[in-house]
Order: sequence, then structure tokens, then C-alpha cells
Amino acid sequence: MAPLGRGHTVKAFSGELEQLTADVARMGGLAESLVSDAIEALVTRDIDLAMSVVERDKKLDDMQRDIEKQILRLLALRQPMAGDLRATISALKIISDLERVGDLAKSSARRVKPLSEIEPSALNKAVERMGRLVQGHLNQVLNAYATGKAEQAVGVWARDDDVDEHYAALFRELLTFMAEDKRLIGPGAHLLFVAKNLERIGDHATNIAEVVHFLVTGEELTRERPRGPRPELDAT
Repeated sequence: MAPLGRGHTVKAFSGELEQLTADVARMGGLAESLVSDAIEALVTRDIDLAMSVVERDKKLDDMQRDIEKQILRLLALRQPMAGDLRATISALKIISDLERVGDLAKSSARRVKPLSEIEPSALNKAVERMGRLVQGHLNQVLNAYATGKAEQAVGVWARDDDVDEHYAALFRELLTFMAEDKRLIGPGAHLLFVAKNLERIGDHATNIAEVVHFLVTGEELTRERPRGPRPELDAT
């Protein structure tokens, strides 16, 4: 095979792309663990675990910066085309979503300390169920990226409304509880922000699903999903 550039061979480029994919997958694994631990910390009121999520988010940021440097180097020196270009640009998009997932997990973990100072709400289980649903979507879409299975990614993309419905229902329940008992306004507000964070993590999982589908097939997902009303809350 002809070399891609001075001192570089196709085999070497292939190895660099494989390394890029592996690094993105590792970043995905860390992001997934931050979400899982943030949910566990919220459920168990484990402040130490929550603080570890906050600290480990810094490592996620470092990983994003390192991978961005890899991508810039590949673009500058290799000038990838066709499928190789899709793989490189897809990695850049995915790590951006993963960085935001880490920020949202960190934001949720920071709610654990104030929530630990009051009795658990009857809605904690609803928050946990929503969290596990979002965590499952993230896990599935990251597996789809690692294995190149577009159909798994499409499955996550098609079920995005499940997360939206959980959020809308939880939003209404929390507002009702807060209206009926003013003592619940403080913890209820924290849980509202957690629920919004989880809903946005679900959105990032859907974004990654779209990227994976494009990476594998070279085609964009164009069919629109029906969307219900989504209460607005700035959770960051």
C-alpha cells in the first residue's frame, strides 16, 4: 500500500484510529461510572461517594483534552477521508457529549449533601427509576459505539421519549408535593434539578446514538420522534 504521508503507513494510521476509538470508549466508561455513582450516592445519601464523583469529573475533562489533541493531530497529519474521517469527527462529537454528561453527574452529586440533611422523600424512588433508565440508555449507546452495532444506537434514539415522560411525570409530582407541604420546597428543588440533569443526560445519550448511526452507516437519522411537553428547568 502507498504511504499516507512521509514516514506513515496505512497500517500505522489504522492503529491510531483504533487507539482513538479505545480512548473514547474509556472516556465513555468513566462518564457512565460517574452517572451510576451519582445515582447511588443520591439513593443512599453517601456524601463521600458524591464527592468522589465531583473529583473524578476532573479526570473526565483531562481525557477530553487529551483526545482532542489526538484528533487534531490526526486531522493535521493524516488528512483522513471517507470512513476514516467519519470515525475521527464522530469521536470529537462523542467526547463533547461525554464531557457534558460528566458535568451533569457532578451537578447531581453536589445535591447529595443538602439532601442528606432531611428525611428521604417519597419521590426518591421515582428519581432512582429515572436515573437507572438514563444509565441504561447511556450504557447501551456506548456499547453500540464500541461494537459498531447501529441497531443498538437506534434503539436508544427511538426510546428517548421514555426519559422525557419520566421527567414530565416527576416534575408534576414534585411540584404537587412542594405545594402541599412548604417544608418540602428545599429538598424538592434539589430533586427537580437532579431530574432535569438526568433528562439532559438522556438527551446526550440520544445525541451519541445519532453519531454512532452515522459513523456505522454513513447516513443520518432523519425520522422525527414524537415529543411530548417537556417542563423547562435550568439544572446547571
